[in-house]
Amino acid sequence: MTGHFCLDRAHPDGKQCVGTRVPKKGLYPDQATERQGVGHMSVRLFLSGLLLAGVMVLAGSCTGLKIHLGTPPEERLREFTLEGTQKGKVLVIPITGFLSDTPKKGLMDQRPSEVQEVVARLRLAEKDEEVKAVLLEINSPGGSITASDILYHEIMDFKEKTGARIVAALMDVAASGGYYIALAADRIVAHPTTITGSVGVILMQPKIAGLMDKLGVNVEVNKSGSEKDIGSPFRPSTAEEQKIMQGLTDDLGGRFLGLVARHRKLGPADLANVASARIYLAPEALRLKLVDAVGYLKDAIRDARTLAGLPEDARVVVYRRTRYANDNVYNTSLAASAGGLLPLVEMNLPEILPPLTPGFYYLWLPGTAGN
Repeated sequence: MTGHFCLDRAHPDGKQCVGTRVPKKGLYPDQATERQGVGHMSVRLFLSGLLLAGVMVLAGSCTGLKIHLGTPPEERLREFTLEGTQKGKVLVIPITGFLSDTPKKGLMDQRPSEVQEVVARLRLAEKDEEVKAVLLEINSPGGSITASDILYHEIMDFKEKTGARIVAALMDVAASGGYYIALAADRIVAHPTTITGSVGVILMQPKIAGLMDKLGVNVEVNKSGSEKDIGSPFRPSTAEEQKIMQGLTDDLGGRFLGLVARHRKLGPADLANVASARIYLAPEALRLKLVDAVGYLKDAIRDARTLAGLPEDARVVVYRRTRYANDNVYNTSLAASAGGLLPLVEMNLPEILPPLTPGFYYLWLPGTAGN
């Protein structure tokens, strides 16, 4: 038979009260003292563990074991050769995931944005006269309109300053903003399974007015102009507001389409097809002249060497902060832990869904699930 005892005190005579089930005779003083001792021991073990972790961190400088919490120490980009031995260089710059100029924030650290990572590599390449070509390895569904446009502009500026040739290699997804930045290239090579296109802009406007009505919640707004709170999530948009937003969307979409017409020289029928903002597989993109060839990374590297007038065995290099064993062009790591540091706790927030806020995007939204 069993009885109950209170968590703070038990009754030796077996009187029951709500709590954890124990033998009917209850918890006697000597048993309570024993449990308190176990509790104190657990606390001591926990504190000892923290002390041990601290000792390991301090000892890292002597033993070579480096453990850190949060953002690792700053370390400069370094050049690593992936293949080739002859003079002249093809620089590989991976461009992956959601395009943003906002730093990527994890639970305990913060990493540079995609824009910062790419521009840092372009700036470094500007100082190296041996870099005659750049291969943009793009695997991105796009992102914010500003981040996409910044990258396009920086690549065009780099070409003008250095005279280097640019080849874009489209990987799994190079849609919307991912394709936007590829327009700056002298040649675009799509992988046979690439999804590209999505030439257009999307406006995100979450609306919670219906939910607020169900909850009986309202928001009062005082405004200096009739359109000051345009796009507010707290009420439906008026017909005039929808017209204004659609006008902005069309203008931004027209900017994208204009760049396609400028760089890809599409005919009216094909341009109208592309203007629908649909996606394409590589063979259809080739037929529409959105890309110049369908092939693999080795083909894109060969094209980069040829365009730049480099020998067949010219070096293929990459800028990283960390050395990788057996490194090659398929390694798209940009912001790995500096100096090979091993994070004691690696708990970055999930990147399955991008950090979308209300606004305009050059983005193929379904493509974010794979990036």
